[in-house]
Amino acid sequence: MHPRLSSWRLHGQTALITGASKGIGLACARELAALGADLLLVARDGDYLDQVRDELAEECPDAKVRAFAADLSQPEERLDVFDWVADLGAPLSLLVNNVGGNSIKDALDYTDEDVRTLFEQNLFSAFDMCRLAHPNLVQHANAGIVNIGSVSGVVHVRTGVVYGMTKAALHQMTRNLACEWAGDGIRVNAVAPWYIRTQRSEPALADEDYREEVLERTPMQRIGEPEEVAAAVAFLCLPASSYVSGELIAVDGGFLRYGF
Repeated sequence: MHPRLSSWRLHGQTALITGASKGIGLACARELAALGADLLLVARDGDYLDQVRDELAEECPDAKVRAFAADLSQPEERLDVFDWVADLGAPLSLLVNNVGGNSIKDALDYTDEDVRTLFEQNLFSAFDMCRLAHPNLVQHANAGIVNIGSVSGVVHVRTGVVYGMTKAALHQMTRNLACEWAGDGIRVNAVAPWYIRTQRSEPALADEDYREEVLERTPMQRIGEPEEVAAAVAFLCLPASSYVSGELIAVDGGFLRYGF
């Protein structure tokens, strides 16, 4: 094997992926395992997560695949995840923060509780996971964090003001941690997807008129696939991207670059 090929593999790495049972999170798990990483999967639905764990273990027999059910919108359950990691003695070197949610309303219709819930799911959970992972990640020479952001954190889209606020803050958190933790050997990056074909996007995209509007604003004229986001995440985890940190990569078919 050519010496440079090892930079495009993840053998010996262990990745913790949140929201790992469906959509983008599951696609990331598949991609990282295919590249040689061992997996620590976290999601809320324990029974379904166990099924996913078994499927991934069968698909990638060389990878260790372990799973833990937790609702990361709850601070105490974030702590439970890292108690589990400590009990496993897993050499955690990669973290993919994919957990999130949304409730689309007009700005004046959000209750205080609505706002707090979305910030807890989309921002505070990721911040806590980063900080809790730090003692593990700092033990590796080339550790990495990838946060799943959104184009809604860059420009206005019809996902509601609070969702956009949480994702914009997540992007800035990524930049700040990248600078603060560079000396610790931890790279921190993010990806910003546009419409991706997942369970969450299905209801909106089922409206033919709305889908046509989306495609009109997308230069590539199609909806993205979870695997396409996972490929960008994988690149940011690879040793090949060892000089990339604080970056936000749009996975959007050109959406953010489209003018008139």
